[in-house]
Amino acid sequence: MSEHNEIDGVSGRSTTGHEWDGIKELNTPLPRWWVLSFYATIIWAIGYWVVYPAWPLVSGYTTGLFHYSTRASVVTDLADLEKLRGEKMAVLGNASLADIEKDPALLALARARGKTVFADNCAPCHGSGGAGAKGYPNLNDDDWLWGGSLDQIMQTIQFGARSGHAKTHEGQMLAFGRDGILKKDEIVTVANYVRSLSGLSTAPKFDAAAGKKIFTENCTSCHGDAGKGNLELGAPNLTDKIWLYGSDEETLIETITNGRAGVMPAWVGRLDPVTVKALAVYVHSLGGGK
Repeated sequence: MSEHNEIDGVSGRSTTGHEWDGIKELNTPLPRWWVLSFYATIIWAIGYWVVYPAWPLVSGYTTGLFHYSTRASVVTDLADLEKLRGEKMAVLGNASLADIEKDPALLALARARGKTVFADNCAPCHGSGGAGAKGYPNLNDDDWLWGGSLDQIMQTIQFGARSGHAKTHEGQMLAFGRDGILKKDEIVTVANYVRSLSGLSTAPKFDAAAGKKIFTENCTSCHGDAGKGNLELGAPNLTDKIWLYGSDEETLIETITNGRAGVMPAWVGRLDPVTVKALAVYVHSLGGGK
């Protein structure tokens, strides 16, 4: 390897004088336009640092000469949108739920607003169309844990279920197996009895009389003598073949053993009153509202 500048005898181009295994390193300067463009990007970057937010600090960041903020821009855009909606939303806010149902224009407005809010806040649990999932109620049918009237739906949206709010729906299924209230064989028996209430198949040699006795002694206080449920307690109807967690024997045994106590958040305070009202109207209109 040689280390002195020279002119390549073959190409006539300047080299650095470095050569490895017969390969010579050319000494070719970058094009002037490229160098100038590179310097321009450096100047641009410095200018960007000066006028826009750029550098993090201990408790904040440099705001730049323009004091630009994408968050502030979004807030401004949302405020402008609310101004456009303002008059119509005010009318919607002053109308009762019953009046909204009777007025086609208000009903359409509430449904449109509610659909958007539902997609942003409710769809992750209930699905984009409100069809629900295991552990999350289907809002398209007429089977309701806490009631399906407009007022009841609004109450549920506002304060949730077991959410911790002072006005929330309260009700919790006991863990009959985990807490030692029922033995394993008793749980299997009453699980088959519950299946029989909906006309579902039961295990061979199932003792219906024993199942009914266990049900009467432990379950009727919430679900009623006939298993029709209780809206005040959020106890589901066990006779309509609509099951929140599943109707197979294994799932029922798990439910009776460990209990169920799903939580729905309270939306009051998170959503403004007009939005909650619109959301209630939309959920009621999905097809299952009473």
